[in-house]
Amino acid sequence: MFSTVLIANRGEIALRVARACRELGIRTVAVYSTADRDSAVVRFADQAVHIGPAPSKASYLHVPAVVEAALLSGAEAIHPGYGFLSEDPDFAEICEANGIVFIGPSPRVMQQLGDKAAARTAMAAAGLPVLPGSTAALTTAAEAKEIAQQTGYPVIFKAVAGGGGRGMAVVRDPDSLLSAYRETRAHARAVFGDDRLYLERFIDDARHVEVQVLCDRHGSAVHLGERDCSVQRRHQKLMEEAPAPNLPEELRTAMCESAVRGALAVGYTGAGTFEFVLTPSHEFYLMEVNCRLQVEHPVTEMVTGVDIVREQILIAAGRPLSVSQPDVALRGVAVECRVNAEDPARDFAPTPGPLTEFVPPGGPFVRVDTHSFPGWQVGPDYDSLLAKTVVWAPDREQALARMDRALGEFRVGGDGVRTTIDFLRRTLACPEFRAAEHTTGLVGKMLEPRAAASAAPGA
Repeated sequence: MFSTVLIANRGEIALRVARACRELGIRTVAVYSTADRDSAVVRFADQAVHIGPAPSKASYLHVPAVVEAALLSGAEAIHPGYGFLSEDPDFAEICEANGIVFIGPSPRVMQQLGDKAAARTAMAAAGLPVLPGSTAALTTAAEAKEIAQQTGYPVIFKAVAGGGGRGMAVVRDPDSLLSAYRETRAHARAVFGDDRLYLERFIDDARHVEVQVLCDRHGSAVHLGERDCSVQRRHQKLMEEAPAPNLPEELRTAMCESAVRGALAVGYTGAGTFEFVLTPSHEFYLMEVNCRLQVEHPVTEMVTGVDIVREQILIAAGRPLSVSQPDVALRGVAVECRVNAEDPARDFAPTPGPLTEFVPPGGPFVRVDTHSFPGWQVGPDYDSLLAKTVVWAPDREQALARMDRALGEFRVGGDGVRTTIDFLRRTLACPEFRAAEHTTGLVGKMLEPRAAASAAPGA
């Protein structure tokens, strides 16, 4: 087992990893930017190392600073959390070259699955269903137009190096294809440093369902069931639940088994997520594979009792999986709501500022993963996540009631700070959501009346 692990991240996920390490008796090293000097994980960790100024490119994404911090602190392994360097194969390779274990899949696998076009090809070869579209990165707009005509509209452009809901554009007719192609390439270049795109058929009224897998270095793999992540704004998730509601058992089994098959086909190790789009006629297609811990992993932990972060660390240390597939049993329903410092009335614009009040909810079967506290400065340099509120109950009706109660207790205040709490409660009360008939278009439908009102003459 490792004696020291460096956590190459910030916020609630850094604190989550530090807690798992402490329970394993592992010494922790936190890295922090100037903006995060007084953060919760800096106070919690055994050691903290300053790695640069607030901009992430000069701190959390600055590989030399992160690696130097690991070497100087004696860390034998690095846990990347999610975001930042978590899916960077070059970083994983540099760790390996410096004798540091990267807690995640191998650089080779990350390279293969991180290239979304290459991942589509590899998963199709493993027998997983993929949406019709390009088989490699697009080279020209003319090629994109030809493939779109063959595939049929609507289509969606996606950045080959994309992730986290960024670098995407839906195109509904040939007239808007060229501008979408150019704009998405420019966005991908700016955000990911890679302007390559691929194209696939876009499914309206679809659900977003993903499967959590764990794979060790001894050839064993299990799935931990599935999660529904259909409540999204701008392709980014707001709410998740496990298991996915209204999913026929044979479909659930097929999706989960295909995820395990895909993971074994490429020699995956660690925790990974296979994301699927589910059509109204219950056909499922692979969208992408995320080679990291997901923000929404707590809902899976709540219904399976498996500590996914602990398993990640044990796998990286060479241990076999702690669970076999027959051991995995889903009990009850778990729901997660992301409480973000965003204003839904302004298209979910971030609302940075100082927190003068922060009182998370409590009560039976309520879990709050957060790094926030009164006096904490919500800065403009990072994502807007304040807390993840997670509840468990024996059935979905009780889980939704418990979540509404928990969100009703949540108190967040600050100069200029707005949150998603009220919007999340509106979502919980939405008849379409209550009936589990919602799709990825739900949030857009909820915002349509407000958008129409703001666009009206004299508004």
